[in-house]
Amino acid sequence: MNPAAISPLPAFDEAAAVAGFGRVAVLFGGASAEREVSLMSGTGVLEALRSRGVDAHAFDPAERPLADLRGEGFDRCFIALHGRFGEDGTVQGALELLGIPYTGSGVMASAIAMDKVMTKRVWNAEGLPTPRHVVLAPGSHHGAAAAGVPAALGLPLIVKPPHEGSSIGVSKVVEASQLRAAIDLSARHDPDVLCEEFIAGEEVTCPVIGTGAEAQALPVIRIAAPDGAYDYQNKYFTDDVAYHCPSGLPEAEEREIQRIVLDAYRALGCRGWGRADLMIRASDRKPFLIEINTSPGMTGHSLVPMAARAAGLDYPGLCLRILAGATLDNPRGRGRVLPAAQAAEARP
Repeated sequence: MNPAAISPLPAFDEAAAVAGFGRVAVLFGGASAEREVSLMSGTGVLEALRSRGVDAHAFDPAERPLADLRGEGFDRCFIALHGRFGEDGTVQGALELLGIPYTGSGVMASAIAMDKVMTKRVWNAEGLPTPRHVVLAPGSHHGAAAAGVPAALGLPLIVKPPHEGSSIGVSKVVEASQLRAAIDLSARHDPDVLCEEFIAGEEVTCPVIGTGAEAQALPVIRIAAPDGAYDYQNKYFTDDVAYHCPSGLPEAEEREIQRIVLDAYRALGCRGWGRADLMIRASDRKPFLIEINTSPGMTGHSLVPMAARAAGLDYPGLCLRILAGATLDNPRGRGRVLPAAQAAEARP
């Protein structure tokens, strides 16, 4: 590991943090296409928090109404949900109304980061490097717009649903004849289809912990998947992928990736924690931002714990730091949903 590529993590009083957490709900499962992964993430987080003395409890929003969080007196939530209805601002908005602090990004940042097209628009406006793209709206999946995609972006290219994660619905199109099937696969998950320039090179990821000027990039991880297929199966259910942390990249290159990732994270207004995925173009070693995850995986194959471990932070310690950052977009709690009795009393 290049020591210069790792800044010391800020001091953290674990005992004081645990004493102040109160009753904690770990939200996991949910109703998205990533439910299975979320169940693994949430189980790991729940066990880790309990191992350090946190009064943590499992809560699956697909099985119980979120209003139960207030009724059962939860003081904060660790969001281990992935994908829609958990990472896209919807649960965050509900928790804002309930007045219960939660981990990760707020409503706006979560919603934008979950939408790969909107994310690209923000990054392009900020001058951050991201692959060129074409969006195919419903009704244009197989018309002239679709036919022109290979000429606009070149081949090979990537086709993906803009509102999914974990490589769900993603295809690499090597020949124009493969485009229709790739579009159809993506459209099964999302009415819009994102076609993206393919960046040939090395895949890397870089997690972030913290908020604003205090946000800190963790060590970069270089990913080497069999035949370049870093897909859903290889991400979570095999041991065939090689993860290099330390990355083995030149120190200056790793530093530049960390700088770009922090700029990308702050540009979207992310907070708490997150993880950006990038490609390094082989021809000139230029990094390109692919996407950012505001509720990254916390499974046995996940990358944020791996980078944290390289920085000297174990899995339970990572969970505690993330939970310590739980907050609200509006910390004063205005707009909180009152219990029925209080609401009745408040009416004129």
